[in-house]
Amino acid sequence: MKKILFITILATLLALFFSGCGSTGRLSEDTFKFSREEKMILGTYAGLPRLDNGRADIDKLMEQLKDLNANTYNWLIWQNENDWADLQLFLPMALKNRIAVWVSLVPPSESKPIAKWSSEPYGLDYIKWSEEIAKLSLQYPNLVVFSIDDFVHNLKTYTPEYLGKMMDEIDRINPSLQFIPCSYYRQITPDFAKNYAPYLDGLLFPYRAESEGGNLKNGSLVDAEIERLRTLFNGEMPIYIDVYLTAHSRLGASTPSYVEEVIRRGREHADGVLIYTHPNPVSDAEKYQIVKAAFSNK
Repeated sequence: MKKILFITILATLLALFFSGCGSTGRLSEDTFKFSREEKMILGTYAGLPRLDNGRADIDKLMEQLKDLNANTYNWLIWQNENDWADLQLFLPMALKNRIAVWVSLVPPSESKPIAKWSSEPYGLDYIKWSEEIAKLSLQYPNLVVFSIDDFVHNLKTYTPEYLGKMMDEIDRINPSLQFIPCSYYRQITPDFAKNYAPYLDGLLFPYRAESEGGNLKNGSLVDAEIERLRTLFNGEMPIYIDVYLTAHSRLGASTPSYVEEVIRRGREHADGVLIYTHPNPVSDAEKYQIVKAAFSNK
């Protein structure tokens, strides 16, 4: 599945235009092709604003993404049974506003009965999810990435054989859809690189300074940790740094200065920057402004 980052099939784009599926007009095939050399991936992940009934407030989310100067949003299907339906309402809005969309699922370790929620409606059937997300990506060319949270903590489920079946579904329907799972530093070993590289189009890398034990205080190791990961994959695997804006259950909270440093270093050394989680402009006011300023520095 080695594919150029975020390039969509021209035929799909033409079909979208001629079928009148949206009011945005003809789209260039490079509209959602972001790279370090051109338009770096700058986005947020999860933490979307919700209405009083628990549904996603997609209007507010879009308003905030535009205000933050983000070009990407990673939609986590988890804490509401309508998240899959709400994603399908958000995608045309994102398409109109030229926002690329990633879709993330939770693994068994974050699903029922261990957790309160699962990714609905297909639960732990990741082959079915692969099929349905790939189908949706044909309808909306801005849906460019399929991801799984805490992927490396669930490799007993995601064996190379099982992952191969998932990728077969994606490639059968839309080979341009990329698979970029959430993968932590300690679990990205030489064996992992050898066994899983053929199935991956990149790594979503949550930075936690794990090369010195793990913390959300020291941002200075971003450069070295990314370099080590690149070396494991012979420099051929795109790395997207995931910056902890909200607190971690074990490592505690990050500071505004830490968030600022990790974003800056991520922009210098990674292939893109995602903020975990999407900042609230009221309760996360200082960090929200830091993200906005960092993303505006093109």
